[in-house]
Amino acid sequence: MMQAYLLNASGPIPENGTPLIFSKVHKPIPGAGEILLRVLACGVCHTELDEIEGRTAPPTYPIIPGHQVVGVVCRSGDNADRFNNGERVGVAWIYSSCGVCDCCLRGLENLCKKFRATGRDENGGYAEYMVVPQDFAYRIPESFTDSEAAPLLCGGAIGYRSLKLCNMIDGDTLALTGFGASAHIVLQLAVALYPKSRVLVFARSEAQRSFAKNIGAYWAGNIGELPPLVPQSIIDTTPAWSPILESLKILAPGGRLVINAIRKEDRDLFMLQKLDYTRHLWLEKEVKSVANITRDDVSEFLLLADKLKIRPTVTEYSFTSANSALSDLKYTKSTGAKVLVMNR
Repeated sequence: MMQAYLLNASGPIPENGTPLIFSKVHKPIPGAGEILLRVLACGVCHTELDEIEGRTAPPTYPIIPGHQVVGVVCRSGDNADRFNNGERVGVAWIYSSCGVCDCCLRGLENLCKKFRATGRDENGGYAEYMVVPQDFAYRIPESFTDSEAAPLLCGGAIGYRSLKLCNMIDGDTLALTGFGASAHIVLQLAVALYPKSRVLVFARSEAQRSFAKNIGAYWAGNIGELPPLVPQSIIDTTPAWSPILESLKILAPGGRLVINAIRKEDRDLFMLQKLDYTRHLWLEKEVKSVANITRDDVSEFLLLADKLKIRPTVTEYSFTSANSALSDLKYTKSTGAKVLVMNR
């Protein structure tokens, strides 16, 4: 048996609520091509809020959430020989895809109709152990601690994909709306890859704006403020709709807005009724969504983050404090990423 958190149904998360049930469940056994991990750390992601509150495709309940998993291989199933026992590996949002459809063959396995998500379609890392197909696990560079590595597997990798989709050239101005776990990694990545570019940050709290400037932002202000530069690219990481309109108003002609959010909340959906073609979309402005990540995104980003010495800012929680971490994520404007650590 092992300890794990179970999500049994979806619904709103009240402040200090306990949407996950701490339980004892059977320890999984790896099948053919799978590896068993002893979990060391698991990042706490906004997608977990979407899953718990019912904004993603519904899982088969009960499900163990968690998709930014760092663990040690402790057993391998038949025909699983990529990793040795004791190796440290990571697991990301992409748990599996079919591998044979047109999307998979074109390198777009994130768009596969049979895409399976870790912690939603298959049990994830809010547990002492988990299994994963060996082809969907990643070696973690030694330079990262367990807590540092966890946010790189989703917030970092999806941020990397978002930045690639911006089609930036060095010298372009990039804006980030929202400044949580993903955006604070994207900022470091953009500063390193595009040294002639300037990064603008839009965030609601003064703590987040100050944090952004401390780690390389050229300017930071509240959403809706007029920035000093016109951005050619904008990455939106917020759960809301209103920043989309604000972003399109300031986006340069021919610029691209990349929406890095698996789901948007309905609370201000009425804002889209204010979408005006001339003001928001004319002059060949583009809107691009990000859907999931590919294995290449994760592998490439881990190596790049190691090379560029990118380090996420992390708040650690003990494994028994998962509900507190989720409540803090929803109701506070803290900086950086949140991670559950097994040995705390």
